[in-house]
Amino acid sequence: MKMGEEVLPKGGTKCYDDDGRLKRSGTVWTASAHIITAVIGSGVLSLAWATAQLGWVAGPLVMILFSFVTYFTSTLLAACYRSGDPVNGKRNYTYMDAVRSNLGGFKVKICGWVQYLNLFGVAIGYTIASSISMMAIKRSNCFHASGGKNPCHMNSNPYMIAFGIVEIIFSQIPDFDQLWWLSIVAAVMSFTYSTIGLGLGIGKVAETGTIRGSLTGISVGTVTQTQKIWRSFQALGDIAFAYSYSLILIEIQDTLKAPPAESKTMKKATLISVGVTTLFYMLCGCMGYAAFGDLSPGNLLTGFGFYNPFWLLDIANAAIVIHLVGAYQVYCQPLFAFIEKSATERFPDSEFITKDIKIPIPGFRPYNLNLFRLVWRTIFVIITTLISMLLPFFNDIVGLLGALGFWPLTVYFPVEMYISQKKIPKWSTRWVCLQILSIACLFITIAAAAGSIAGVVLDLKSFKPFATVY
Repeated sequence: MKMGEEVLPKGGTKCYDDDGRLKRSGTVWTASAHIITAVIGSGVLSLAWATAQLGWVAGPLVMILFSFVTYFTSTLLAACYRSGDPVNGKRNYTYMDAVRSNLGGFKVKICGWVQYLNLFGVAIGYTIASSISMMAIKRSNCFHASGGKNPCHMNSNPYMIAFGIVEIIFSQIPDFDQLWWLSIVAAVMSFTYSTIGLGLGIGKVAETGTIRGSLTGISVGTVTQTQKIWRSFQALGDIAFAYSYSLILIEIQDTLKAPPAESKTMKKATLISVGVTTLFYMLCGCMGYAAFGDLSPGNLLTGFGFYNPFWLLDIANAAIVIHLVGAYQVYCQPLFAFIEKSATERFPDSEFITKDIKIPIPGFRPYNLNLFRLVWRTIFVIITTLISMLLPFFNDIVGLLGALGFWPLTVYFPVEMYISQKKIPKWSTRWVCLQILSIACLFITIAAAAGSIAGVVLDLKSFKPFATVY
């Protein structure tokens, strides 16, 4: 607190919050934009394929179930942003801080490993997805020019490298609070390509005059009985990934201004975001399945179920790439912040780590260049790009990420922290209901992980490193 400043209620000042940090300015709308940017990601494009594996009954039902679980556990997690009192309690700036305050011990380390490995994995998944969309633009124009005679095969590596170069530049945005504009652009882009995918699905159904698909999903015969089981499990992982954002919820909540209490604002933002997301997911997944039935592609806009109008596909895929540029940053900022904070605490006297160099920008505030941030974030992007070039299996990677992150981060830790914070007695009705929810989601996660691993093993049989051609 600075001398002479008027002290406001709850211990803050006109310029600073109650924890001595600069006033947070986030609202329900900026939080919703961050969540929608994180949630309506590349996952939406695999939902037609996921619905095709599960069928008209289980597909929509699983999506509704995941949306309910995500909303419910997100409200539990939002209540853990402050320890003790929900208005004046100590703030937890990150997911790990919340676990440390409420559970402590070895669980903090487990949470850290799962969360940051998942964030690392998401960066790889988004690099793969963006390269596929960039290639789709090139291929759709090639298809159009050759009248569909040229298969237009191409290598994905140059596109992944191009995406990596863009991310190196954007990764120099210092922290989450300064990402709001990128999140809003990315959220608009996500609505753009989701709407185009939906519109093309409706157009295809209108053109053929038939709604394809069956009540039980892809038929045995088109695939073997074993493949049917594994692919159904993998579909659960794809849907879980499509709803996954709990791992950055606390970080988003830490951008919100108060009053009202951050937990109240976050619950509203979660309700808006999950509601909008579920509506889009149901429409895109179901209309894609209705259009293609058993032949629904793994990526709706790049699997070339659609060939025309090619210019509309180009717009949709360009929107995907722009969205993924923003989503990559939304997911990676918590990981960046964790590494930089750890380095500062360990080497407080190192100028390389702690010193900011002010670079004047005409018409704007000076940019604070930190050499450690520049070097380590650049290395991080290079590593994720190289791994993406080694493992370009979009559907299976998406399913595996969804499976590995869903139960621990979306269900287990929020449930356990809520029980601890609210001091819910063991074996009480609430405690039993919460544990049943957690165990049920654990079984879903195990099944989804098994399905995705089976898919990756199958992909590896025909895999050549750094030579992936689509």
